[in-house]
Amino acid sequence: MSDVTRTAPAPVEPSGPSRWNPKGIVRGLGWTLIGVGLFLLGFVAHQLFITTWFAQQHNEQLAAEATAYFAEADVVEVEYGPLAPPPTVADPESPTTTLGPSAPPTLLVEESPPEGQPFAIIRIPSIRRLVDGWTVVEGVSRRDLRSGAGHMPDTPLPGQPGNAVISGHRTTYGAPFHELDELEPGDLIEVETAIGVHTYAVDETIIVKPTDVWVAEPRDGAWLTLTTCHPRFSSRQRMIVFAELVDGPNAEVITG
Repeated sequence: MSDVTRTAPAPVEPSGPSRWNPKGIVRGLGWTLIGVGLFLLGFVAHQLFITTWFAQQHNEQLAAEATAYFAEADVVEVEYGPLAPPPTVADPESPTTTLGPSAPPTLLVEESPPEGQPFAIIRIPSIRRLVDGWTVVEGVSRRDLRSGAGHMPDTPLPGQPGNAVISGHRTTYGAPFHELDELEPGDLIEVETAIGVHTYAVDETIIVKPTDVWVAEPRDGAWLTLTTCHPRFSSRQRMIVFAELVDGPNAEVITG
């Protein structure tokens, strides 16, 4: 009988998932974080620079539309305030002589623009980016404010009695109100509408909570209220600028 050498069979590796590779996991996590970082960086660049560039280009078109709107808008004169008592003069033969009722004061009033309509141009000489003006559209929705500035529909139009409110972005979509914190009492703000140019003088600047909607409530006289986010790159608070009408087509009648 010959000797038979038996060879033990090679061990069979069990089938199934590959062994845990910590280096591969760390490498994959690193690439994922890099991808997320690049995405966030691109998003910030889009919000701060790209939206601003497009808003600036769009604003030129809106300014042309606003100028065309000035020529087309209906402007009428309406009586304003109580009638003044008729003046009298002394007469030797009678206690008083009535000259008759004086003409009531009148205001120039324009029609309310439809939402999204460019209808005004705001200029602030002390702020470089607003020296040449920025177009104001009717409405303060997210879509409206992509143009940079919007008029709150439930408030009077600029140049009218009451409290006209205009809101604008501070860091995106043109950031027309980026330097609003640089305004000081007495600085002038001009708003051009179909009626003419209305000039306001800054009275004060305050910081409030987003829930402080009282800033848009009616006020005696004629006021302009500008609102924007505060601080920059945050919507945690609101910066409010109150300015009073000092010149324009209706200033003398409203302010007396």
